[in-house]
Amino acid sequence: MTTDGAPRPLPGAPFGVSDACASGPVSDGAPIVGGFCTLERVTTEPALDLPVCLACGTQYAAPRADCPICEDERQYVPRSGQQWTSLRELRAGDYTVAVEQEGPGVYGVGTRERFAIGQRALLVRAASGNVLWDCVTYLDDRLVEHLVDLGGITAIAISHPHYYTTMVDWADTFGVPLYLHERDRQWVGRPSERIRFWSGDTFALAEDLTLVNPGVHFAGGTVLHWRDGAGGKGALCTGDIVQVVPNRELVAFMYSYPNFLPERPSVVRRAADMLAGLAFDDLYGAWWNATIIGGAERVVQHAAKRYLELTVG
Repeated sequence: MTTDGAPRPLPGAPFGVSDACASGPVSDGAPIVGGFCTLERVTTEPALDLPVCLACGTQYAAPRADCPICEDERQYVPRSGQQWTSLRELRAGDYTVAVEQEGPGVYGVGTRERFAIGQRALLVRAASGNVLWDCVTYLDDRLVEHLVDLGGITAIAISHPHYYTTMVDWADTFGVPLYLHERDRQWVGRPSERIRFWSGDTFALAEDLTLVNPGVHFAGGTVLHWRDGAGGKGALCTGDIVQVVPNRELVAFMYSYPNFLPERPSVVRRAADMLAGLAFDDLYGAWWNATIIGGAERVVQHAAKRYLELTVG
């Protein structure tokens, strides 16, 4: 049993992962051993020194002068210029890890202190297996221990390139596949055999978990639909493909958030049509407690309607 009394997922069954994580002690270089399986920690010391962009948190496979994600018009290079850090330097800093329940079966994952863009990830505790939705740059043994206590993870899926961060370290640490839409392949800064590119409008991770490609913000912009979330009414994890805003009766659709570039109306119209085919009551955005609990499907359709009214009349 886990800390909230729910049963642990069977390791890896729906994703074809044979080394899904189970509970047990964590120590550098040692396997995590539990009642279901043994998972080798394959993250190696050199990964701690790979360059990480200070502005967006993306990790690259080798030193470079520029960050392509920040050079893109959807992000920005700070006026102070391109700066770099590493996971080793971040671990030496004052970051407090946090794993906090934000809704039924959904936990926020990240640090209390803001780094780079500032998003948090989500642990979705589905019956078919725990999935990590989106990633944060910071990763250490304390954060791993928290997730192990909740049953570990069987797969990782990411909404768009701004949240790729140290995704390969996460996938290596837990020994799981990493799902990205193939339309965003060009933005991968650190290739890995763990990456599984999917294509098309939808991809079933499991019977109860589906990746959907509305294409907002990035061509591969993805949301995760959990059929059984919200007590069986359905839940949608959106990153900032569908952005939760202060007025919980609205959501935002943007091409660039920091630069205030609106998304194309044709893309928003397509996204609204795609999401209208999903049943969901709760919606989880990119930030701590950026949630719409109850009535989220209605809010999304209302916001899309208002967006189109204001942009195309």
